[in-house]
Amino acid sequence: MSLAYLNRVSIKSRKGIVEFQDQANLPEKIVQFGEGNFLRGFVDWMVHAMNKQGLFNGKIVAIQPTPHGKVVPKLERQDGLYTLVLQGVDQGEKIDKYEVIPSISKWVNPYENWSEVLKYAESDSIEFAFSNTTEAGLTYQQEEFTSDKSVLSYPGKLTAFLYHRYHTFKGDETKGITVIPCELVEGNGDILKEIVLKISGDWNLPTDFIEWVKNHNRFCNTLVDRIVPGYPKNNITAFQENIGYEDSLLVIGEPYHLFAIDANEQVSEAIPFDKAGLNVKWGDVTPYRNLKVSILNAPHTMMFSIGYLSGVDTVFEIMEDEALYQFVHQSIFNEILPVLPYGKEELHRFAESVLDRFKNPFVKHYLGDLGLNAVSKFKTRVLPTFHKWVDEKNEIPKNIAFSLAGLITYYRPIKLLDEEHLIGKRGNDEYKVRDSKEAIRTFYEAWNQFDGNGESLREVVSVVLDNELLWDIKLSEVDGLTDLVTKYTRGIIEDGMREELNELVRKKE
Repeated sequence: MSLAYLNRVSIKSRKGIVEFQDQANLPEKIVQFGEGNFLRGFVDWMVHAMNKQGLFNGKIVAIQPTPHGKVVPKLERQDGLYTLVLQGVDQGEKIDKYEVIPSISKWVNPYENWSEVLKYAESDSIEFAFSNTTEAGLTYQQEEFTSDKSVLSYPGKLTAFLYHRYHTFKGDETKGITVIPCELVEGNGDILKEIVLKISGDWNLPTDFIEWVKNHNRFCNTLVDRIVPGYPKNNITAFQENIGYEDSLLVIGEPYHLFAIDANEQVSEAIPFDKAGLNVKWGDVTPYRNLKVSILNAPHTMMFSIGYLSGVDTVFEIMEDEALYQFVHQSIFNEILPVLPYGKEELHRFAESVLDRFKNPFVKHYLGDLGLNAVSKFKTRVLPTFHKWVDEKNEIPKNIAFSLAGLITYYRPIKLLDEEHLIGKRGNDEYKVRDSKEAIRTFYEAWNQFDGNGESLREVVSVVLDNELLWDIKLSEVDGLTDLVTKYTRGIIEDGMREELNELVRKKE
């Protein structure tokens, strides 16, 4: 039997596991540039959570970010409704929750209907602009300004939107909006404001408008954190049988969420995420960024090669394996947390939540994906902890050194594919390594010197650690590091990753 598509009629025949609480006739308060999985599984869900409690009472206008987007027609067909499925582990409890999210009330393709976008610029009720246009979306492009059709870039659209609003309200200081970008770029609000001002100059927009943008619109730096795998195309049939309708916008997400927003009290009162019980932090986002990079991203980078060369393929499999789990747990609690400048209770709470996320059986986080551009990730995510440890303890953190040996072994090539790829081998299986030209060249040339003996292996490690272009410093100058990494690398090659790992975690117990 074919199922009906989700809309305001078919939702009435949903199955009992699906929660739905509508809030009709609320004004549009948010323009949202982007309508993809992340925003629908993060911001739009949060707006719905506030609306359910009568704390925000506003809806979202979703604006298609690129000319080839495919979401707006689906929103049209489904009356703006979609199902969010939160699956994972929260404080040791398995979560599997289904909810229809009705927070998007309007949807616009700006390339076909720019005048509709400008209509919302004229709206008294619009207070916020959210976006997620990827890192590439927060870049400057030189574009011609035309008042009757959409430009391509997001900053260009936002500039035109703000200018039309300024013009409509004759520069009224109270009609500025709060811009909250969700792109994963450090200083995203500052960057977006800078680009908007540059575009305003390109377009020779009035000085008074530029001053209005600077002084009466708020651009917030943010940090977002939630894994949103998106549409489960491989097993969508099972999901749709569970819910009793077809939903081409169904989104999978993990329960964990963090939204850090650098904004003042006026903004936090106007959109009170935290009062709805959401994990939203107001103020400087730097501490949260540092926690995330150190406790979530760094272990990912440390574990990928260790796990992969031990014969597993996903983060979940690592967490199910006793020795690999011990490696991750020891790395976080014994080497990372002790050098972070935060309260012990806060650190342990965050670390436990990270372990819960790693244990999520619903999310397939492939180690090969974590290993993309692993050298630059190791430099930015792991080395800051390494340097702090060496400075404070005057010794080398052994798990970090072991993970460096794992990375070097993972980058051992059986052949060079091209300037940015080489092929490695695990057992009988080949795998592809992708990194910068400098990294690929360095590892390929270093491993070419290896003839099977200990001295040539030490030379391999020395060449890699000596390259300042990879690490920003000569890691070979850290006393004892070359010898220790060589020892671990030799053990991995001669005895296998499993044997060497078991010895490492046994010594740490």
